[in-house]
Amino acid sequence: MPVQITADSNPLRHESDRRLNRIAGPSGLVIFGVTGDLSRKKLMPAVYDLANRGLLPPGFALVGFARRDWEDQDFMEVVHESVRKYARTEFREEVWEQLAQGIRFVPGEFGDDAAFQQLKETIEELDADRGTMGNHAFYLSIPPKAFPEVTEQLRRSGLAEQKEGQWRRVVIEKPFGSNLRTARELNAVVESVFPADSVFRIDHYLGKETVQNILALRFANQLYEPLWNANYVDHVQITMAEDIGVGGRAGYYDGIGAARDVIQNHILQLLALTAMEEPIAFDAAALRAEKEKVLGAVSLPEDLGSATARGQYAGGWQGGERVPGFLDEEGMDPQSTTETFAAMRLDINTRRWSGVPFYLRTGKRLGRRVTEIAVVFKRAPQHLFADSQTSELGQNALVIRVQPDEGVTIRFGSKVPGAGMQVRDVTMDFGYGHAFTEASPEAYERLILDVLLGDPPLFPRHEEVELSWKILDPIEEFWAAQDGPLEQYAPGSWGPSSADALIERDGRSWRRP
Repeated sequence: MPVQITADSNPLRHESDRRLNRIAGPSGLVIFGVTGDLSRKKLMPAVYDLANRGLLPPGFALVGFARRDWEDQDFMEVVHESVRKYARTEFREEVWEQLAQGIRFVPGEFGDDAAFQQLKETIEELDADRGTMGNHAFYLSIPPKAFPEVTEQLRRSGLAEQKEGQWRRVVIEKPFGSNLRTARELNAVVESVFPADSVFRIDHYLGKETVQNILALRFANQLYEPLWNANYVDHVQITMAEDIGVGGRAGYYDGIGAARDVIQNHILQLLALTAMEEPIAFDAAALRAEKEKVLGAVSLPEDLGSATARGQYAGGWQGGERVPGFLDEEGMDPQSTTETFAAMRLDINTRRWSGVPFYLRTGKRLGRRVTEIAVVFKRAPQHLFADSQTSELGQNALVIRVQPDEGVTIRFGSKVPGAGMQVRDVTMDFGYGHAFTEASPEAYERLILDVLLGDPPLFPRHEEVELSWKILDPIEEFWAAQDGPLEQYAPGSWGPSSADALIERDGRSWRRP
């Protein structure tokens, strides 16, 4: 059994070094669906990066389960290739050799009882040989329709059973259902096998450094929180834009669309973090309670036709190349009414946000890849300055950039140098890459480590998932009842004209990030 290094045995330990509290204890990770893109490009490299940062125990185990006729050595080569190609930290042979000793592979189908028995025996061998002590997380990197079968196999084989002093956890990726009914069915299946606090629903956006910085920005500073309400905020815009099309995901994407794919999970989580009240503690229960209050207070406008917009990207030129339209993508139904762009206005019926609209939008083949939260403030009374002196002055805004250039921008008015008095917009910018020497961990690094630690603040519980579907379901039902083809928008633009009309009806306009 490998030697277990603890904080107490580490000669470099210092009482004030809080990083030591984040090292995972004896444990292993089982990945179902290891042949998929997510596993190859994100999960396996993240495991290596955690090991390289010294955040995994020396005896950590990684088990792959898939429908391949592989031996342990074959899987090890796949992991090695993924790590060398996609890991964010430098490759170190000694780290790889330590990690490779705990790599195993189990071939089989999801319905194969014998394969799950072999998986159980493999885990028991790792407990004995690697000192994983019965602590294992099962990562379901598989289509949602396979969740019930795999969780039932984990129950039947005894793999989900948590003995005294051990833990078993399950990790599931979005989408968490396709509407409220299917989400409830999925939750019932998974939580009939695993306790609620052992179910980790991965939303990789919640692992991004800047998303967590929303909480620090708001609640660790006196500067912003007094203004973070309807007295000073005019509106909030949350944008998640991609500059690529669906590509090879046409078969998956058709029938799901932008709203189900992004708004139900990523964007509504960003909304909840932006609008929530200060939690009583930075722990899972307190954070979830405040997010659930926000999502439960969201209301839809009565006229969904004017308060929502959707469209499909057309073919054309983008970035110097000719790109196909959504309906022309390989494998796409040419009669599809699935949207690649969605926008909507939501209101939050709380004292803090009464009367402040939240505008949400997401789409593919837009002007650039960007995710941001823009808190736009009301205009200051202009008693002192003439209209001609402030003609170039817009509204103050605080913009939280989630990706790709993580940071915060503040837009405010300043005098233009010169003899006269002219005021126009200027910006102050904070970028993570400039302010800190430490590199931000990749989202999946943080989330996998949190799973191994049993630290769930960043993972939505089933109540949040169901509240999100309650918001989106009426909009999806309204859209489904509409006839005719969807509005087309040019690639590289910022969406269909109906999205501009949605916000312009309120006398506002979308930001151009």
